[in-house]
Parts: sequence; C-alpha cells; structure tokens
Amino acid sequence: MWEKHFSRRYRRLWGGFDVTGLTNASTATAVLLRLAAERPGKQAVLLVADPDDPAATTALTYAELDTKARRIAGWLTERYQPGERVLLLHPMGLEFVSAFFGCLYAGMIAVPAPLPGRYRHERRRVHRIAEDAGVVAAFTVAGSLATVREWAIEEGLTGLTVADSETLCGQWPLAEINADTIALLQYTSGSTGDPKGVMISHRNLLANVDSLARTFGFDENVRTGGWIPLYHDMGLMGQLLPALFLGSTCVLMNPMSFLKRPLNWLKMIDRYDIAWSAAPNFAYEHCCRRIDDSAVDSLDLSRWRYAANGSEPVRAATLTAFAKKFAGAGFREDAIAPCFGMAEATVFVSGGGVRPAPVRKIDAQSLEQHEIRPAYEDRPARSIVSCGIPRDIEVRAVDPQTGEPMPEGQVGELWLRGPSVSRGYWAKPDVTEAIFGAYTATGDGPYLRTGDLGVLLDGELYVTGRIKEMVTSNGRNLYPQDIEYELATQHERLSGHVGAVFTVPVSEGDTETEALVVLHEMKGRAGEDELARLSAQMKQTVVREFGVSADGIVLLRPGSVRRTTSGKIQRTAMRELFLTEELSPVFADEGSKAVLARRLV
Repeated sequence: MWEKHFSRRYRRLWGGFDVTGLTNASTATAVLLRLAAERPGKQAVLLVADPDDPAATTALTYAELDTKARRIAGWLTERYQPGERVLLLHPMGLEFVSAFFGCLYAGMIAVPAPLPGRYRHERRRVHRIAEDAGVVAAFTVAGSLATVREWAIEEGLTGLTVADSETLCGQWPLAEINADTIALLQYTSGSTGDPKGVMISHRNLLANVDSLARTFGFDENVRTGGWIPLYHDMGLMGQLLPALFLGSTCVLMNPMSFLKRPLNWLKMIDRYDIAWSAAPNFAYEHCCRRIDDSAVDSLDLSRWRYAANGSEPVRAATLTAFAKKFAGAGFREDAIAPCFGMAEATVFVSGGGVRPAPVRKIDAQSLEQHEIRPAYEDRPARSIVSCGIPRDIEVRAVDPQTGEPMPEGQVGELWLRGPSVSRGYWAKPDVTEAIFGAYTATGDGPYLRTGDLGVLLDGELYVTGRIKEMVTSNGRNLYPQDIEYELATQHERLSGHVGAVFTVPVSEGDTETEALVVLHEMKGRAGEDELARLSAQMKQTVVREFGVSADGIVLLRPGSVRRTTSGKIQRTAMRELFLTEELSPVFADEGSKAVLARRLV
C-alpha cells in the first residue's frame, strides 16, 4: 500500500520523517499524501453541530480528505495555471478543508476569506481581498452559492467563476511544487485601507507547526479543536493544520455556537477529548460571565492540557478568574497557555508550554517611559503576562526610531527573524521592503517589524501594545487597552462590553494638541441625565487612574465597536467612524462634539 501511494516522485517531495514528522518534509501536500496512505480510516476533521448530540457530528477521514482534494485539484489544473489564486468563501465546515488542500494539491494559492456579510463594509472588504489577490475562482458551499454570486455581481466581479467546491471533479496530476511555493495568502485583519495578503509558503507552514508542536509536546494523540474561523490564522494554522500535519484529529464548531452559548465550546472540549484549543482573551472572559456556576459540575476539563490564549492582549485577571471558575471541572491553572503570534510569522511566535503563566506587576509610570520596573506599594501598577519563550525564531526589542537594540528590561518594537517568517505581502514590494526588510543600527537583518511593543525578560516575551495605537496625552505614553479595561472594570454599565480609546489632533488657539476620545459600548437603557452622569464618572476614572483628561465620551449600543474575527478591537476603524460622524451613539457628551468641531483631520 505504501509503495502504491508513494511513488519515487512522492518520496522526493517527502524526504523522510522525524520526531514531529515535519522538518524533513518539503511540502504540506507531501505530508497529507503520506498520512492518507498510512492511516486512511482515521478521522482527520470533525464538525460538531451540537456537543450534546453525537449524531449531529460529521467527519472526514484522511482518505476521504485526500480523495476530495485530488478531485478539486484535478478540476483546477484543467482550467488554471499553478500559482493562480482561489478565493475560499466557506462557512465553518469540512468543505473548507477539502477546498484548501485541493488548492495545495494543484499548486494553486488558497485565499481564505469570510463569506460576504450583510453589512456593506464586510462585503467591500471581501471585494478588496479578491481584487488584491487577483483571484480566478471563488469556492463556497451549495447553501451559499446564491449569496456569493450575488456579491460577485454587486462588486462588478463578472468574470469570477463561483463554484460549489464539493461538486468539482477532475483528473489530478501531481503539481510540481517545493518548499518555497506559496501555499496561501493570509489577509491581515486590518482596520481601514488596502488589505495585505501575507505570502505563506509550504516551508513556513511546516516550520511553524513543528515549532508549535515541540513547544507544547504535541504528537498524533493530541486532538485540537475550537470555534475560531478557518479564514483566520489562529483557526487555520494554529488549530487545524497542527492536527492534520501530525496525523491527529481537529474538531470544529461554528463560531456563532460559541458566541451565543459559550458552554458549547467547553462541552465540545470535554465530549471530544480535545487537548489543545485556542481562543482570544475575550473568549475566556465570555465563559466566566455567561456560564452559570451550576453548569461547571457537568464538565470534565481535566484533559484540556493547552488552553491557548492569544491574538489580543492577555489579561492576568482573566487567567485567574477562568482557572478559579472551572477548577471544579478539573481545569488546571497550568493549562492556560498565553501565546504571541501574527500572520506575518505564519501564526506562532512564542508560548510557554505546560506551566502557570508568569505574571509581573510593574510600575505604571515606568511603563510609560518604555521601561519595566517592579511596582511600588504607593504608586499605580500594571500587570503584564508572559507570552512564553520564543522557539525557532529570533525576537529582538528594538528602538523603532533609531534601530538600536534595546537593553534588557526596556520596551521596544519586536523584530522577528526565522523560518516561519513570510517573504512579504502579495503584490506590495514597497510595503514588504519596509516591514520585512528591517536592519538594526549595527546592520543586522533583515527582520520583520511587527509593530508590536514588548520586552524580553529572562527569556520570556512580554507584549505591551501596538505602536500605532499608543495614546500620547500631555506628554504621557498610554496603552489604550489599559484605559478600556479600567473603564469596563469600574463601571457596571460598561461591564462585559468593549470600548475604543484613541486621540485626535485638534486646534487649540494657534497651536495643535491631541484630544483623547473614549468610545464605549454600554448595556441597558438609560435617560439623558443618567447617561450624562455616567459620562462624567468615566472621565473621573480616566483622570484618577491615568492622570490625563478624556476630552470626549461617546456611548454606543452593544456590538457597535468593530472587532476583527479574532476579537481585536479595531481602534483605527472606530476613530475613522468617529471622525466621519458615521456612528449612531446612544449618548455623546459636549466634549466629543467640541473635538469634532476642532479636529484637524
């Protein structure tokens, strides 16, 4: 059987098999071909519609996945040239997995993206992705064909072939690909402006999964699973591909199933023996708020060894609250695994393995000066959580202005170099050169500039925020997520909801200054007087906790603050909506109106 499936040509692609089965492989295609030959009947992917109803779960074995991928690849190779781009617009499900590997088998470049939504900005974003990538076809499922075709016509993509990927069939010749062949374009979440497609090669995919597996001790017995969309780097490369490259099983759930009822996620982890499941910090907070204590006793989370937390700032209070709430279900504190990653580095950069995450309480004023010092008893403090130790990738903290490497204990921009780092952005050579071609003041490079601020202490990576989102007010350097967190923590009306803090350049007489604006969702209804009081109290909180004044407060309905698919707050987009007066506020104080009247942008 092995000889039948693995001809001399296949062996040349593979090259051997090591501890993780990845470092000697040259392509993701070779990995799946081998596993389909070795374990054809093993379940590769499961889709859980209802964790309480096993009959509602559908599965795809390695052999079935291989067969479907060959058929799709055959259809593609009969019509297009290797290297052409295919847009994948699938809901969470098995169909995406088959279509993704069908593209890889054909030597095509997969372009995962969300289904065009009902909102105009969502539909335009998918159009910009399709346009930027120059896609020749769009794949979806039968139930979404009409929606995708309507979207394509609406956006003027009349020459785009739209097809149900499950119905495609053709004779597949093995494509001539190698480790440096581009496997997919991972479009960054972004906020406004042009989308950027990260070119991820087969080498990047294999190196990144190998790094993740060795950091956390993965093998073929470690099941992964979760609800993060597969068009997101955390869902695709942080959850699906590790299982498939190691010969394990990935269990999927629709994101809405989690958002509407977070208990479903934990039930799935329990019922399907999932050892690795990743989610942003907000998901763990969502579980703490929305899952009743009485439901905890019905869960067994003792086999959940890796509760990865990443894609947005990790909160120490969240880690503590989650571990405490679900201790009765057998969840262990050392299972929480804060991680750092980004699409430009495939996904995974650092993680801590199985251990309690180190948390440092630091002096808030020192942090404003980009220094890390222990907290003093009588001064404001902030807690920062370690995102683990980088593996197989070099991470340096660098002064973003001078390129000088920062000494231990000083915050700088994080620069990366290693086999997981992409070659750059699709069709954007100038941006690629600026972001992926950075050199230190001493001439060392090239490095990837992440745009993230952080520090390395005792080998541990601590991420403090984003450069472009830093708030500068009265000479102070503040992190917007800290202000947002304090407001949501200290005001009941804001609890459980998100905000966006940013500055706007305004005129002040003959000079220019920065006005601090707070947008925040709130729950419930209230009269004008109560909203005015809440606004005033929020301003007092900002002054008390951070020593700066909030010039404008805008209160919004739940769901108004835009977030990426991974939960990151899109502050740049919210700032733009504020400036263009496209928000529909529940309440806007006089200060916010004055900011708009004096704005210089």
